[in-house]
Amino acid sequence: MSPEHDDHLQPSATEAASADPVAENTPPAGHAAAQDGAATATAVARAQEPPEHSSPSDEQASSQTAGAFTPPTELEAPSTNVGGDPQAAAESIQSSDTTDTPEMTETMDQLLDQFSAPAPAAAEGEIFDGRVLAVTDAGVVVDVGGKFEGLVPAQEFLDSGSPIAFGAGQTIEVERLHEQKDGYVLLSHVRAHKRRVWERIEKSYREHTNVTGKVTERIKGGLVVDIGVRAFLPASQIELRPVHDLDGWKDREIELRVLKLNRKRGNVVVSRRVILEDDQKSKRDSLISTLSEGSIVTGKVKNITDYGVFVDLGGMDGLLHVSDLVWGRVPHPSSVVQAGEEIQVQILKFDKDKQRISLGRKQLLPDPWATVPERFPAGTRVQGKIVGVTDYGAFVQIEPGVEGLVHVSEMSWSKRTKHPSKIVKVGEEVEVVVLDVKTDQRRISLGLKQTLPDPWGAAAEKYPVGTIVTGRVRNLADFGAFVEIEEGMEGLIHISDVSWTERIKHPSDRFKKGDSVQAKVLKVDSQNRRLSLGIKQVNDIWANWFAEHKIGDVIRGKVARTTDFGAFVELTEGIEGLCHVSEIEERKPKGERDKDKGPRSARVTSVLAVGEEHDFKILRLEPDQHKISLSFRAAQKQVERQEIEALRAPKPVKSSPNATIGDAIAAKPAKSSPNATIGDAILAKRQSS
Repeated sequence: MSPEHDDHLQPSATEAASADPVAENTPPAGHAAAQDGAATATAVARAQEPPEHSSPSDEQASSQTAGAFTPPTELEAPSTNVGGDPQAAAESIQSSDTTDTPEMTETMDQLLDQFSAPAPAAAEGEIFDGRVLAVTDAGVVVDVGGKFEGLVPAQEFLDSGSPIAFGAGQTIEVERLHEQKDGYVLLSHVRAHKRRVWERIEKSYREHTNVTGKVTERIKGGLVVDIGVRAFLPASQIELRPVHDLDGWKDREIELRVLKLNRKRGNVVVSRRVILEDDQKSKRDSLISTLSEGSIVTGKVKNITDYGVFVDLGGMDGLLHVSDLVWGRVPHPSSVVQAGEEIQVQILKFDKDKQRISLGRKQLLPDPWATVPERFPAGTRVQGKIVGVTDYGAFVQIEPGVEGLVHVSEMSWSKRTKHPSKIVKVGEEVEVVVLDVKTDQRRISLGLKQTLPDPWGAAAEKYPVGTIVTGRVRNLADFGAFVEIEEGMEGLIHISDVSWTERIKHPSDRFKKGDSVQAKVLKVDSQNRRLSLGIKQVNDIWANWFAEHKIGDVIRGKVARTTDFGAFVELTEGIEGLCHVSEIEERKPKGERDKDKGPRSARVTSVLAVGEEHDFKILRLEPDQHKISLSFRAAQKQVERQEIEALRAPKPVKSSPNATIGDAIAAKPAKSSPNATIGDAILAKRQSS
């Protein structure tokens, strides 16, 4: 036959799946009794000569209609193998029916007994499970159940690249071909095997069942899997999560599900992920009914990230956040658990709608905070380790699971704020003092500066009032400048203590941050941690002036400025006194005062003009307040009295060797009269001169 006939004989996958080789080749019961002689002769003739133009589809159709074998009808011409001519055999049988001799009757009975259930010839393309009779150089000789003996050519095994792995007595799957060789019907094991494989794959695809395959190689985008035929397994269909190392899957046998199938092109796409998802869904459904918040379950660490651990609970994954892993700070979850490790966890929150589970592990461990107030009361000194530094302070671990905060204000006695990273480093061992414990908030306030000497404790002894100190300007305010005289101790120079004479509107007019200044300690308040300093007190001209003058002295001064209430008089550089308006002019009688009602400032300037120098008498001194009260009127009266006394004083007479007692009496001054006036004294002075 031609190859075209071979293609015609090849059944489709659907036809091969629907055909039943056993039923197709098994004659129905009682068939021999129903056959007459002519039909028997015809069956014998067909059994001895294989059909040349039969097709599998015709045989299958007849097999499905009549069971397995369709007996010849009365219209078929009976034939005997007489001289090899089927027509001659048929005529001989017909003539014998008319004579009906005993010899012929015996021959017909023998034929009926011998061919009562003749086996039909196997159609081309039919698949058999045969038994290997022998393995020869030509190939494998196969017995297909008494129907016929066939040969699987050795060349078929060579072309497929597989050695002959069959021995005598083994069962082999074969498909009949249209050719014969050396008296054997040619068979194909490869074609039969492929048809069976495709039938199995198609059935798996229709029924959504699993197939087993072996990974043979890695290609772009996935893997090649042998499931009887080459199938493609995309990388996205290997696992539930992306797989990066595809080389590790080579030579592994895995369960797969057929996603797409095109037999005509020989394309098959399979998936392992579908099986895992179905399995996961089944486990998840059964697991959901058993989970509840607060329950304790066992799971396996599936994946570790920076923020936590994913735990497989047997169908569902739960997140164990890093903060719920252990009591205390964890540098990375991998330092506590490892992938694949089984751990016990507690379900903290379970959202059935979103199927999200929050897990906790530290909740199953003893809580170190339960006994913190008893073990770390306020005032206790403890050793700790810096585990974190922020802008507002540093976290100190005083034991596993217990951390406290050292605020930036508790790191140094200095009011000058430094960044915590300038004071401590992560990993550094430090000694701290417990300041406060809040168990309900799980907070401990710690202090670092409390372990260092407090500079204010001995401030009064170290810097008594009057001490001259040197410091650096750290900050400026509207009311003064803050000067640091040592680490942790600052003093304030008030704007009024900058200069004795200058009027300073803002400290920035005289100071800049970082300037070094010398000041005198004016006041020390250790309890409130305050220190008052003054610059003008370093050169105290007032103290020297007060030491040199007393009340009642008449001094010379220059009018610096006038006001409604008096005049300020500059007594020396940097020192001023006040002459009140009541001490400038003589008090007038009431009637004259009423006549002169001009402005007081005009009355002041009319007597004491700015820039003029006059004598003033000191009426009152207040060294603590640096106040000097002066009087212009009193000074003028005192000057007049001094002049009168000078006039009344006897004029010294020059001694002469010729002087007499009378001369001495004449030189004695006359007694002053109580009614004498200043004019009398002046007149007497002029007469004496």
